[in-house]
Amino acid sequence: MTQKKVLLLGVGAQGTAVAQRLDEDPMVSEIICAGRRQTAVDRLVAKLTKARGLVVDAADKDAIVRAAHGVDLILNALPLDWTKNVLDAALEVQANYQDYAATTALHEDWVESIRIQYEVYGPRFEAIGKTALIGTGSAPGIICAATRDAMRYLDTCDTIYNFVWEGVETKRFLPFWWSPVSALHDMAEDAYAVIDGNLVRTPAFGLPVVRKYDYMDREVTFVEHCHDEPLHYYINRKKYFKDVKNVYFKYAGAGVDFSLPLYRAGLLTHQKERIGDADIAPFDVVLAHLPPAPRYPEEIKALIDEGLVSDSGCMVVEAYGTKDGKNVLVETHVSAPGLAESFARAGLSAEMYLTGQGGYLFTKMFLNNMYEGKGLISSDMMTYEQVDRFFEYAKALDITISTTVKEMD
Repeated sequence: MTQKKVLLLGVGAQGTAVAQRLDEDPMVSEIICAGRRQTAVDRLVAKLTKARGLVVDAADKDAIVRAAHGVDLILNALPLDWTKNVLDAALEVQANYQDYAATTALHEDWVESIRIQYEVYGPRFEAIGKTALIGTGSAPGIICAATRDAMRYLDTCDTIYNFVWEGVETKRFLPFWWSPVSALHDMAEDAYAVIDGNLVRTPAFGLPVVRKYDYMDREVTFVEHCHDEPLHYYINRKKYFKDVKNVYFKYAGAGVDFSLPLYRAGLLTHQKERIGDADIAPFDVVLAHLPPAPRYPEEIKALIDEGLVSDSGCMVVEAYGTKDGKNVLVETHVSAPGLAESFARAGLSAEMYLTGQGGYLFTKMFLNNMYEGKGLISSDMMTYEQVDRFFEYAKALDITISTTVKEMD
């Protein structure tokens, strides 16, 4: 197979994690690491052997085009605001495209923005014989591949739950292991779910359910959380999810525990209030007092050395339906290294490891020509053969799935 040239846009936590893996992959000939700040670009490139750095302003589509000249694949690890520019640049240079999420930049309504990716950009990539793949981190990403895998055990599917518990907690105050602004935005938003075949909004932190799997030391309460998965499964329900009727994304962990009382107190609103002589948005005040997510090895090591309260978590798919005329539950668990092990293996936090390695695994599929269809797809649209290959690759990174099919009364 021919080696590939890759443009990585964004040198933050996700970009750093995937760049390290790409640097080790024999199918990669060169990595162009592009970011907004020269110091961040230089710091990443200094650790790699196949990389060169560029400073690129993502607000300038033509600058992205210049950086992408001659590349086989553009990896978009930038904030969602710049997705349109990167998509358009990929089309202009006729490169494959990969994103860790789905964008809000194509329409003021998030659902319509995702539809535009499928229905407008999909045909454009198909016309040039290229593939655009979205939702390729951990969630969305790995959990979507696991959900797709669960469908092979069902004839019909009634309900899908995606559960994520971020159970890593340090002694130092650190509510979020990824971008605090993105985390707080998601926390403050009403969620999306599919109920009785309809896509609906559900209240943030609402519809709680309790789970205690055998590796948990306590019961955990999961709540509604604004996330991509129900939107993708809804759009793709007929072809890929047995015409599923109900879909929920449920979330738990230190970030939820921190954010819920703030939400109840009205402190996650963007609506400005007159306080004294100033107009202030409570959201901005909260955000200003949050520590940034740890990014560099020395920062992560300091947190570990100070002590951990908890180093656990879960990523679980529950799919309810029928098989051979019987009601069944397909329960799939994703296992991955925790914080201490992730740092020991790669100098990364657990969140960076799972998201970055997940992103790399989808990239590895690109590098090995595993995406036969052209156009735009999301990570929940892989074939069973592609899912099998994905998790075969994942084993080398100690990311595995285990599935149990249980008959229900």
